Amino acid sequence: MSLLDRILLPGTVTEVEHLTRRMRRVRIAGPALRDLAWVPGQNVRLKVGDLGSPQTWLRGLRDVLRSYSVWAYDPDGHLDLCILDHDGAGPGALWSRRADTGLPIALTRPEGRLVLRPDAPFHLFVGDETASVAFGAMLRDVPGTAQVHSCVAVSDPADQLPLPRELTWAYRNGATDTDTLLRGVRALDLPDGPGVAYVAGEARACQAARHHLVRERGWPRTAIRVKAFWAPGKRGLD
Repeated sequence: MSLLDRILLPGTVTEVEHLTRRMRRVRIAGPALRDLAWVPGQNVRLKVGDLGSPQTWLRGLRDVLRSYSVWAYDPDGHLDLCILDHDGAGPGALWSRRADTGLPIALTRPEGRLVLRPDAPFHLFVGDETASVAFGAMLRDVPGTAQVHSCVAVSDPADQLPLPRELTWAYRNGATDTDTLLRGVRALDLPDGPGVAYVAGEARACQAARHHLVRERGWPRTAIRVKAFWAPGKRGLD
C-alpha cells in the first residue's frame, strides 16, 4: 500500500442524480467520513486514477487526484459532490462518467481557503458552473441579513445549480468565460468601498476578475479569495 493510499479515506458512492444538464450530484458515504472538520467552500481531492498503473509512474500523481468542492456534508458519514462534465477526456471527466452507486471511492479530508469571511462588509461571488458548487455551500452559511452580490457564468439556464439565494447569472452566448465574467462584473452596482470577493472557476477568468476588482474598483488584494478549479489543456486542472 502506498503512502497516498494510507492517508486517503475510503467510501462508497450511494446516490447519483442530475442537478443540471451537465452536473451530477454524487453522494459518498462510509464510516471513515464521520465527524470530519469541514467548512463550507472547502474541497476534497478524489482519487480518479490508478496508482499502480505504468502511466501513473510515467506521468506522476497529477493524473491521480482531482479536487471537487463539497456541496453538502453530514457528520453521520456522507458528503455530496457536484461534478461537472466538461465534455473533455481528462482523468476527472472520465471518472465522473462511470461514477455509479456501489463504486468504491478514496478521498482526502476537506481542505481549502475559499471560505466565508464573517467580518465582510458584503460578499461578492464571482465564478462559473464549477464555482457554483462551493458558492452553494457558502451561501447556506451567509446570515439572512448579509448583503450578497454575484456574477456566475453559465452556458444557459439549463446549467444553473439550485442555490439558496438569487444570484446574477451571466450567459456566455458563445463568449469566453473571461469576457463573460468581466462583462457581468463590470455591470454590477456594488456598494462604495470593498467587500470580500470569492472568485473561482476557470484560471484565466479568475485572474481577469481579480485584476478588474483591484485595478478598476480599487479593492485590496487581501479582500479577494481566488480558487482556480480548471484550465483547458493544463495537466492537473483538466
